[in-house]
Amino acid sequence: MVEDGGAVTGMGETSMGAAVLCAGAAVWLLGGRHSGARRAQLLLAGGGVVGAGPPTWRQLVGELRRMRGRLRAEWWSVAVGLVLAVLGASVLPVVAGAAGVPLLRRVRLAGEARRARERRGDAVIALCGVLAGEVRAGRQPGEALSPAARESGGLGEAQAAVLAAARFGGDVPAALAVAARQPGAEGLLGLAACWRVAVDQGAGLAAGLDRLEGALRAERDQRADLRSQLAGARCTAVMLAALPVLGLLLGIALGADPLHVLLHTGAGLGCLLAGGLLEGLGMWWAMRIVRGAEAA
Repeated sequence: MVEDGGAVTGMGETSMGAAVLCAGAAVWLLGGRHSGARRAQLLLAGGGVVGAGPPTWRQLVGELRRMRGRLRAEWWSVAVGLVLAVLGASVLPVVAGAAGVPLLRRVRLAGEARRARERRGDAVIALCGVLAGEVRAGRQPGEALSPAARESGGLGEAQAAVLAAARFGGDVPAALAVAARQPGAEGLLGLAACWRVAVDQGAGLAAGLDRLEGALRAERDQRADLRSQLAGARCTAVMLAALPVLGLLLGIALGADPLHVLLHTGAGLGCLLAGGLLEGLGMWWAMRIVRGAEAA
């Protein structure tokens, strides 16, 4: 009985410590880091007296929205780990949540890079269309490139170098080839080829740009169609990966204590480690198959 009471006391102390840690993190996120800046904004903007009273419900909601905007998606794994640590009276979920931050950050950065690449490709397509219209309206290619680039943004970070080459008689195709090194801007190589052919052989630049725009647009549509076809496989893999969470919820609904078994017994810890490794391996393999299909 004494040992059971000591175990219960230890679990209660662990739960209390985790709860205090959660409360401290929430307080720090809500106002600790930016309290000085918020006071300065209030004083400079004349928005009220510092320490005039408790915050209203609208202010709390606004603060929570700002906190959600400051937090990156990967830090929610730590929040989930803290909740599970309180429920399971163990520090293992916190460690697992902290270990998942770099992986989720990598996934988020990869998604942002993919979206930036797609936006840059769309901008290159728009650049070809606008430039073809400007040339067809009677402007010279060097003169038409500047408004087309400003309107579409298809040159990206290399816009200044390309426009300088076009304005001062430089090597525009070479500058476009350098700009094409940006992820998603590979279509600028076609623009450089069209520009070189139009300048060297006197061919119509507008006709070449129309064909280039059509080819780039068809390639983009093909990638979008392939991605939509693979979305089902990706969703299936994610749903299968979420099945263990459903099993835990069913165990809790049936009156069992699966978190205690997984976090406080040797067999449970072994099952948790093996299940986590198999879960990660399965997700990696499924996503590898999907990425391979997209690349092909």
